Amino acid sequence: METGWLLPDLEDPESNEFWAGCARGELLVQACAACGAWRMPPRPMCAVCRSTAVRWEPTTGRGRVWSFIVPHPPLLPAFAEVAPYNSIIVELDDDPGIRFVGNLVASAHGAINEIDPATITIGEPVRVVFHHIEDVTLPRWVRA
Repeated sequence: METGWLLPDLEDPESNEFWAGCARGELLVQACAACGAWRMPPRPMCAVCRSTAVRWEPTTGRGRVWSFIVPHPPLLPAFAEVAPYNSIIVELDDDPGIRFVGNLVASAHGAINEIDPATITIGEPVRVVFHHIEDVTLPRWVRA
């Protein structure tokens, strides 16, 4: 069941380029157009040089499991039926300071509870895949 999931606002000016990239099958990271520093999540100003100039950089979509949790009920109603499931934090190979939260799945369209959490290892390599829910394309992760 995927109805009722909490989905992002695709019109948000800070993140709409990220979501457009996901729809095209690209994992993008916001970068400062002045100093080049990457930042995630997207925000209006660079923390390094305070510039508001922005560009979006493609990534390799490869990383490593930095951490993970296994949520159990009680949860938001949309997630209760699939619990327990994994939620991982991935540090990108391109820049380990950039991290994404997602789910480890067996395939792009797999269920978020299909991987046995006991088999997840911190540091294991993963790569991004994309899954379409309603009008949003979400990044997910598979073992590399």
